[in-house]
Order: sequence, then structure tokens, then C-alpha cells
Amino acid sequence: KSINFPNSLGLLYSTFTAFLGFKVNEDEYKVMGLAAYGRPLYVDKIHQVIDVNDDGGFKMNMKFFAFREEFQMWNKNFEKLFGTPRRKDHQLEARHKDIAASIQRVTEEIYFKMLNYLYKLTGCEDVCISGGVALNALANGKIYAETPFKNVYIFGAAGDSGGAIGSALFTHHSILNNEMRYPVHSLYLGSDYTDKSIRITLNDLALGYEEIENEDDLIQKTADLLAQNKIIGWFQGRMEFGPRALGSRSILAKPSPYQMKEEVNKIKIREQFRPFAGSVLQERVEEYFKVPEKSHASPFMTFCFMVREEKRDELAAIVHKDNTARIQTVNEGNGLYYKLIKRFYEITGVPCILNTSFNLKGEPIVENPRQAVEDFLKTEMDYLVIGNFLVSKSNRKG
Repeated sequence: KSINFPNSLGLLYSTFTAFLGFKVNEDEYKVMGLAAYGRPLYVDKIHQVIDVNDDGGFKMNMKFFAFREEFQMWNKNFEKLFGTPRRKDHQLEARHKDIAASIQRVTEEIYFKMLNYLYKLTGCEDVCISGGVALNALANGKIYAETPFKNVYIFGAAGDSGGAIGSALFTHHSILNNEMRYPVHSLYLGSDYTDKSIRITLNDLALGYEEIENEDDLIQKTADLLAQNKIIGWFQGRMEFGPRALGSRSILAKPSPYQMKEEVNKIKIREQFRPFAGSVLQERVEEYFKVPEKSHASPFMTFCFMVREEKRDELAAIVHKDNTARIQTVNEGNGLYYKLIKRFYEITGVPCILNTSFNLKGEPIVENPRQAVEDFLKTEMDYLVIGNFLVSKSNRKG
């Protein structure tokens, strides 16, 4: 089945993203984070702008929308229904939080109706989901409870950028007729840098550093620093593909106490309503999160799950207002990153660390060593672990 333009669940969500003063096709996750702080008081009004069927099919009432004819998402009719739009530099009001909660609720309603209808048609317990809406981690975490699906695969770059991987796979299988297929469990597809090239960058920028050639020593020192509440810039191996930092270009911190969120936010300068994600050992995930099965795999950070009540203090810096957390499960396939979290667990008894992307506000994730060092020097990060080098600001040359 298909639902054609201008009817689009993504465009509906993006309309409210813009109405709330955020950027279309970029800040939808801000609306998702904000939803936890509001009440879904505008659900009935949203149903005036979109008709929803029991099978998840829907039709948008285009008298409220302008994106088909103009370079604007909504029109005056929309404003009559929802009030004055928020300017991006204006304070968030209770009304804005309630609108965010309402569009999240309606999106989930449509999403789950679609999925339940799909299951009714197929009887298959496995499902693959793609598209920008499939990056709505809050909704994704509820699929197991709200639908009969047992196995849910959502690619880490589920939005438009994932078309690059899809094109390559289509060429490989359907044009070149290669029959062998492998599940995509890793997104470490980007550039890598040698220790030699990293050393050149560090010397060019007059940085003092400690070179630690023994991998176990590097892991031990980094894990010790995290346990001491130090914030680490982590630059290792091939860069991740997609919108999430998955342990190659990350800023890392201890997941508690709550103040660690505020310390990391001095670097990221993000809105307080936005949560940070956590990377957790896959073999321990069920102890901390209400996941659908033991050792649940969520390698791409595309699901939010409830944090178990007795573990919330241990993860206070990543637990959101609604007691959920967006998680990345990490196993031996994550290489050095897995070893780091495992060592942190051995030191602290907590198998999870705070993981956010290695970038500053308004910038993309760092790609090369020079970008990583420059961001490290601009911020209150305590240490940079880049390749085999441990860098601190205190031993800068000159």
C-alpha cells in the first residue's frame, strides 16, 4: 500500500516542528524530547487537520497546510487552530510543550495502526522500517508493546541519507546479482586515520600528549578517567555513517549523577529538555532497561526504552523526564568501544556510559583529527583520547 504526497506523516510532524520554532528536517528530535514535558491536550485539534483510518491510512486536510504551494509549512487556518507560532529565539511556553506531546501522540497512533494492519495482512512477526519517521526513537521503543511484531529492524540511517546504502545494496544484489547477503550490523563505514597522521596533527597544534601503545593500558586509563567524572572526547577507528555517534566520534561521560548531564551540556550547549543517550553492554541491557528480550540488540540508537526504576539513580544523566533513555547496545563487534565500556563496568559496576556526538552546537560531527583537536580546545572537555594518544590541555606546549 502507499500514501502519496502531499499526505505524509513526516511532513505532518515537520509542520509542527517548524511551528514550534525549530528547523524542518533537522530538529524533529527536539520535538520528540520536548514531548515528555507536555500534556497531549491538542490531539483533537490535530485530528481536525488529518483524517486517520483504522488501517493507519490518512489524509491531510490541505486547507491547513502550505508546503505544497509555498515555502512555508502551514497557513493562517493552521494558526487559528493552534495559535501564534513560536519564534526560535522565544521562550518555550507550556502550550508549546503540550503541542509537542500531542503531535507525538498522534504520530504514534498512526504509526501503530499502520504496523498492526501490516501484521494483519502478513502474519509475519519480523518487520523492517525505514524513512525519517523511523528515527522517532520514542515511538520505536513502544512497537513491541503496541504491535505483535517480535523482531524489528530499523537501519541507523533510516532517513534520506540511508538511500546511499540502499543504492549500493541494490546494485550489489539486483544488478550485479550477488546472492550472498549479510545483515548490516555496523555503520563504521567512514574514514580512518593512522597514529602517524594523528601525531602530525598534535605536533602541528603544539599539543603535549601521552602515547599509549598498549591497548589495554589505553582502555584502563580512559575508563579510570570516566569513573572519576572526567569528560572524554573519543576519536577512534572508522567514522560512523548516519545521524548518531556510535562510539567512534563521541563525547563520553559517566551516566551519573544527574549533574554530569549539565557538565556535558556546557560543551554541547543544548536545550535542557533534550536528553543524552547511553551506550550499554548488550549482555547487560535487560538488567537496566525494559527491553523485549534478554540481550536485546539495538546497535544504532534508534529505540528508547523505559529505565528500570531501581536503576534510575545509576543512570541519572541519561534518564529522560518520562523515565526513558535512548540506548545503543554494544557488543564485541564494536571493538575498542566495547572494551572501554566493559572496563568501566568492572571499575564502577555500571555497564553503561553517556554517549553524545563529538561536535559543537551548529556543527557536524568531527571527521578528522584536526577538527577533533580544535573542538577539544574550544570546550571544557577534560581529555581527548584519539588513536593511541591521551591528550589533556594542561600539557600543551608553548
